[in-house]
Amino acid sequence: MSKNKIYTIQQIKKKVIGIKKEKKKVVLCHGVFDLIHIGHVKYFESAKKNYDYLIVSVTSDIFVNKGPGRPYFNQDLRMQLLSSLEIVNAVVLSDYPTSEKILSAVRPSAYIKGPDYLNNKKDKTKNIYKEIKIVKKYGGVVKYTKDSVYSSSNLLNKFFKPLSNEQRNFMDKISKKYTFQKIEGFLETLKNSNPLLVGETIIDQYIFCDTLGKSGKEPHLAAKDLYTETYLGGSAAIANHLAEFCKSVEFTTSIGNKKEFLSFIKHKLKKNIKTNFFLKNNSPTIVKKRFIDEVSGSKLLGVYSINDKMVSKQIEKRIISKLKEKIKRTDCVIVSDYGHGLITEKIAKLISQKKIFFSLNAQVNAANLGFHSLSKYRNIDALIINESELRHEMRDKNSDIDKLSFQLLSKFKILYLIVTRGKNGVNLYAKKLKKKIHSPAFANKVIDKVGAGDNMLSLISICLQKKIPLDLTLFLGSLAGAQSVESLGNSESLNKIRLLRNLEYLLK
Repeated sequence: MSKNKIYTIQQIKKKVIGIKKEKKKVVLCHGVFDLIHIGHVKYFESAKKNYDYLIVSVTSDIFVNKGPGRPYFNQDLRMQLLSSLEIVNAVVLSDYPTSEKILSAVRPSAYIKGPDYLNNKKDKTKNIYKEIKIVKKYGGVVKYTKDSVYSSSNLLNKFFKPLSNEQRNFMDKISKKYTFQKIEGFLETLKNSNPLLVGETIIDQYIFCDTLGKSGKEPHLAAKDLYTETYLGGSAAIANHLAEFCKSVEFTTSIGNKKEFLSFIKHKLKKNIKTNFFLKNNSPTIVKKRFIDEVSGSKLLGVYSINDKMVSKQIEKRIISKLKEKIKRTDCVIVSDYGHGLITEKIAKLISQKKIFFSLNAQVNAANLGFHSLSKYRNIDALIINESELRHEMRDKNSDIDKLSFQLLSKFKILYLIVTRGKNGVNLYAKKLKKKIHSPAFANKVIDKVGAGDNMLSLISICLQKKIPLDLTLFLGSLAGAQSVESLGNSESLNKIRLLRNLEYLLK
């Protein structure tokens, strides 16, 4: 290998200036290059055929969106291997989601893509159009090779096994039943969904700290706050997830009577979300602060700003009136009940008696433990809970989870029960089935579990309402949950394009 071929973007920018002064033509290839094979060699040979200096830019690990277990080889190994190829003159890390930055820095005479990009419309990210614009801006051309296409993903899936045996067995069953095009078609049907979402808006604040250690005078932890990141949480985050797949989302929620964070909430909600805000008397907008050690990423402490008393009778009456109006125009009601006082017995009764698809997540958390229950709801079509919430509801710590799940299914006459189990995956129990459907977990790396259930609730609810097959619905929900835990809290909404890309690579 040749380490002196590896450059930063700033270094390659200076290098290229000298190359161009020598009247040499620069050509750029860009990709992940997770597994170098004969297809890549031919690609580089074709790229350099009429040019003098070949630069290969490599997508950094953090921006590789090809599903669990990817990249198989980290960015340093990928760059080292590329630098060992004689035909390659320079290798540079692209620490960005697209090649736009490196293209602007290098301004190549030609940007070479493989034959699989010849039809630009097939690029679901549409990034190719941005890249073409930059290349042309600086007088370059975009060309496509005509070599045979070899798939790194296919080779990795077949020979290197980036998936566990459980994941691979599950994917084999899915791939035999559904093509990528068929799954994409199912997801397209979700555009016609018109869900009504009901639940509390929560502001998630992550306060990053330098942990100083034990206080000198008292037995408590001392930390220095460095910076704060603020995200939409609670049902507001779910609204954004739904809006990624549906043309329109109706959102009924509560905030503090002083309208704290209202402008922030409106700015962060997607444009296809129609909001109905109710101001809760004598209450702040719910803020959940989590203090994080910046070095380790570990959570040190959680502090909630909240008034979890039920909304007043006057507000309750107004909410019921609004829901009666909105329910007539929807095909699906999704409730995320955090137990913080928005959804009263009367509101729950109204939602429960309507003959439209009803999906529920009634979360148990530190603020409502021991006081929150499913008992105020009836006629639940889909219930999404985690294992600890299931055991809390059934008051049973030790019994078999399948036994408890079928008992809960029968007790509340639920059509579909989805139980999330973290690294152990997710189970779906259906009234008409005598056995469960199981999907393994597909998270590549777990950064933060906050919001994972909300991701699953959003996608699984509309999939079930549209009668997408149960095993596929569970798989899509599992991928949605994986997207969530790989980022901090609700810093990123569900991304349909990323979901499709993960699907495409997993099915190869």
